[in-house]
Amino acid sequence: MLTPHLIEAGVRAALAEDAPWGDLTAELAIPAHAQLTARFVARERGVFAGGEVLRAAFAQTDPRIAVSVLVAEGSAFEAGDVLAEIAGPARGVLTGERVALNFTQRLSGIATLTAEYVAAVAGTRARIADTRKTTPGLRAFEKHAVRAGGGTNHRFGLSDAIMVKDNHLAALGAVDAATTTAALRGLRERAGHTTAIIVEVDRLDQIEPVLEAGVTGILLDNFSIEDLAEGVRRVEGRAVCEASGGVSLDTVGAIARTGVDVISVGRLTHGARALDLGLDAV
Repeated sequence: MLTPHLIEAGVRAALAEDAPWGDLTAELAIPAHAQLTARFVARERGVFAGGEVLRAAFAQTDPRIAVSVLVAEGSAFEAGDVLAEIAGPARGVLTGERVALNFTQRLSGIATLTAEYVAAVAGTRARIADTRKTTPGLRAFEKHAVRAGGGTNHRFGLSDAIMVKDNHLAALGAVDAATTTAALRGLRERAGHTTAIIVEVDRLDQIEPVLEAGVTGILLDNFSIEDLAEGVRRVEGRAVCEASGGVSLDTVGAIARTGVDVISVGRLTHGARALDLGLDAV
């Protein structure tokens, strides 16, 4: 999903934002011939993501800069670990520093938080998935970081799959069980046979009318733990069973133990904090 083209475009935009007319400090304070060697160092423990983005940030700043990423994508690291080494023209290293750090800190923060959620559901069938609650323009980057942390990706965007929520049902005139099933069957007929159809419900009595339409997945939104367990029992494997809403590290284990297949967690991307990483000259 995070293709070289997207990395190049994203890094280019970030560098243009940070130094639209060049780096005034580096150009006036640092001699053109000066060289600099530096290390990306972790100030805290975490899970690494964004190695190719880090490389691109320096390559686009000055292709003479050599970058050696020392940890694999998705690898755990400790405070004090050296994550990458950078060497080359000092002006370029200093100009690209903040963009490289911003991306790597952000993506590693998402990967680290995702890994915590994945660990919290270990031993259950549940997969941890992201949502569309991403930073505009950075969705591919952030969803890549979720995968680096051991999570899975939900649909990338509105074009990937059909996901019917309460407002969609209202717009379709689905006001009771019969009209809900009829509306979804009509949607099933209009969609291609390879297109997933996921329907969000917020009450137990909505489950059967939705399943009768032959949907691919059912999303149990903001259910209590007791109702989630009952919902899983009613679905009986007839569709992928997903839980969402109010998911935190304190609650995700209990949610997973209800037997759901997927737990979607918006805060993986919109709630993750950037990790504390630094660039230290050597």
